[in-house]
Amino acid sequence: MNSAVERETSAHSEAQKLSMHELDQARLFLKQTQNTVIGATKGLSEAQWRFKPSPDRWSIAENLYHVVIVQERVLDHILHQLADAPAPPAGLDHQVVDAIVISQFPVRLTKYPAPDFVQLADQVVPSDLRNRLMRNYARLQESLESTPGLRQHAIEAPPLKAVSNGAFERMDGYQWILSAAAHTERHTKQMLELMADPGYPS
Repeated sequence: MNSAVERETSAHSEAQKLSMHELDQARLFLKQTQNTVIGATKGLSEAQWRFKPSPDRWSIAENLYHVVIVQERVLDHILHQLADAPAPPAGLDHQVVDAIVISQFPVRLTKYPAPDFVQLADQVVPSDLRNRLMRNYARLQESLESTPGLRQHAIEAPPLKAVSNGAFERMDGYQWILSAAAHTERHTKQMLELMADPGYPS
């Protein structure tokens, strides 16, 4: 391989790498959201897991099931789909989208319907869900650290389009990993709202 090709290959490889700031930002966000949801769901009784203030509200168990399913959707479907996806739009400031995902996805002022692929199970076992949650976080961390070119491909992201009022429509792999953590934070807040309800079992 001649030196020009080697330089081009090396430059391309470096461009695919996440910066230390990006890595540290995602590592911290993953850790914070993991600690919060694990803390919120620790030591709950069966009645607390299943409590619903009204039929149209999700229980803590249902919220955790939803979190786990969405994480696994990102890990098992979206990150694989990204490998063959086109590049992000030219000139896109990806840090702006990063900030939207981290700061606006968890906000619960606006409610959105659950995606079609999420169907609540009739019976969920909280201990199994917590184990799956921990495995998912380990896999998200591994994907962050080892997947090449997370910034190089982007696919349509309905949550981003909704939150940004159509200003942005696609997320890259790094942003999908952030979104899995942000979605967890959003539903952890929903769990805490249940715990604050006057009817929540003691």
